[in-house]
Amino acid sequence: MSTNVYAERQPRSVLVVLSGGQDSATCLYWAKKQFAGPLHAITFDYGQRHRVELECATNLARDAGAIHSIVPVNSLSALSSNALTHEGVSTAGNTGMNGLPSTFVPGRNALFLTLAAAYAVPKGIQDLVIGACQMDAAGYPDCRDGFIKSMQHALSMAMESPVHIHTPLMYLTKDQTFRLAEKLGVLEKVVTGTHTCYEGNHTDLHSWGYGCGQCPACDLRRKGFEDFSARKSLS
Repeated sequence: MSTNVYAERQPRSVLVVLSGGQDSATCLYWAKKQFAGPLHAITFDYGQRHRVELECATNLARDAGAIHSIVPVNSLSALSSNALTHEGVSTAGNTGMNGLPSTFVPGRNALFLTLAAAYAVPKGIQDLVIGACQMDAAGYPDCRDGFIKSMQHALSMAMESPVHIHTPLMYLTKDQTFRLAEKLGVLEKVVTGTHTCYEGNHTDLHSWGYGCGQCPACDLRRKGFEDFSARKSLS
């Protein structure tokens, strides 16, 4: 598994798990810079309340010149009640399951990575990129480094082919993610062309991006941008 920038572009194709949010968008442009082969992106429609992110993902993939697929996954909302797929669940609460946030969707990243590998390996793609980050305040267990490493091992065995999962944001704060976007020359695209708000508010544009400004995702993104801006003012 790789979390660092390669010294030279790799002559391989790559697949990015692209939600349409800040993290996955940054990963999309990171992958475009790191891999010289065809750029692929896969987006999952799992019944999320913030469905505007699907439109953002489509626009981002087009801008990056990626071969883009949107795959329907209708089972997650049927299996558990969580704030991302059910209107009646507050985004600010807990699920009661081991104290995890109500915005945790059980099995989501495990399923997404499995489907991404099923898409990639038959096409000869061994490199997957996902915006998992264990520095996020939410602390989702399927965004932690140990989980990603275990999935890389399991998928390589399941596919009888090497699968490399890259997580360039794993140890970055939101401040550092904004800085990476700036370094890649896509800060404005990440701010105005992505959607992270759990409530699906894509009407109110703030300095840090679109959102309601109240949900945990907006709070995390706003604080990250404030730290990013403060660092810039001191440099």
